[in-house]
Amino acid sequence: MLKIRLLRTGAKKQPSYRIVVANSRSPRDGRFIERVGTYMPLLAKDDANRTRLNEERIRYWLSKGAQPTDRIARLLGHASILPKPTFTKGVNKARKKAEEAAKAAAEAAAKAEGGAPAQA
Repeated sequence: MLKIRLLRTGAKKQPSYRIVVANSRSPRDGRFIERVGTYMPLLAKDDANRTRLNEERIRYWLSKGAQPTDRIARLLGHASILPKPTFTKGVNKARKKAEEAAKAAAEAAAKAEGGAPAQA
């Protein structure tokens, strides 16, 4: 299976990444098939050199079945190559936990007052 993913380069605490097409079983910084872009997260978000993509080759590899990683999918969404992904797994989990805690607190307060539980 092919993946479009990041290959880390750069010095300690100064990361820069190459965007590569690689076999999913290859190590992160190991063998890859083709380099299709770069990503430099330390540059300002509006800097033109922050993300450089070879759109033609990325579209080619996507047509061949390559799967982008989460971070690459987000970068491709910003570049309008793919639709912007929505990542809600962690957000929904935290929200649900907070809602349950608030509901439990409201029920405990209602029992302490001796009334019926409040509707959320």
